[in-house]
Amino acid sequence: MASTHFGFKSVDEREKAQHVRSVFDSVAPSYDVMNDLMSAGLHRLWKRYTITVANPQPGDQVLDIAGGTGDLSLAFAKQVGPTGRVVHTDINEAMLREGRNRLLDLGVALPTLVCDAEQLPFENNAFDFVSVAFGLRNMTHKDRALAEMQRVLKPGGKLLVLEFSRVAKPLEKAYDWYSFNVLPKLGKLVANDEDSYRYLAESIRMHPGQEELRQLMKTAGFGHVDVHNLSAGVVALHLGIKC
Repeated sequence: MASTHFGFKSVDEREKAQHVRSVFDSVAPSYDVMNDLMSAGLHRLWKRYTITVANPQPGDQVLDIAGGTGDLSLAFAKQVGPTGRVVHTDINEAMLREGRNRLLDLGVALPTLVCDAEQLPFENNAFDFVSVAFGLRNMTHKDRALAEMQRVLKPGGKLLVLEFSRVAKPLEKAYDWYSFNVLPKLGKLVANDEDSYRYLAESIRMHPGQEELRQLMKTAGFGHVDVHNLSAGVVALHLGIKC
């Protein structure tokens, strides 16, 4: 029986998806508010930077994985226009519903699909861009997910992975204190869920760092991978280009 990590705990890898689903079922209604509070609004700048680096054009085809409440899907949709397509996906139905309803309230209707990034239901070479923001660290088999993302990209297509990463060493102690003391208390106060935000802090520590993730992407078939450290490495944007 193979095991994997769920935060700092070891669980049967067949059960991890259900554990992650439970976390996001719980936090979905307060997800956007907590993002603003946790990052002091910086997550909006990180996502805006991601779109700038991607530089999508009208008519482009985009797959947003772990799209959640739809920030990146919305930003891409504005860029690709009516001749393009943005497919908004997430493995968690509660998160996807929050995102779909939010987008509809803004007058934006996108193809929306519950799907597993490790088994994408799309043809080879279908998309110009694949994005995944703050979702890769929750996937059980990151190598499989990255290979699937590579498969559905067109040759020359771009994968954008925006994810928490390794903060600069001088900030490590302060960042750890904030992560394990402030975040869970904030989660309890705002979302009535301390455990899910403790899991968030733990999952960040278990996620591959900048160089390790770059190598995983190269192994998955991306010929060129750039790493952009944001906010002193609190977050990193990995840009992979399919050969």
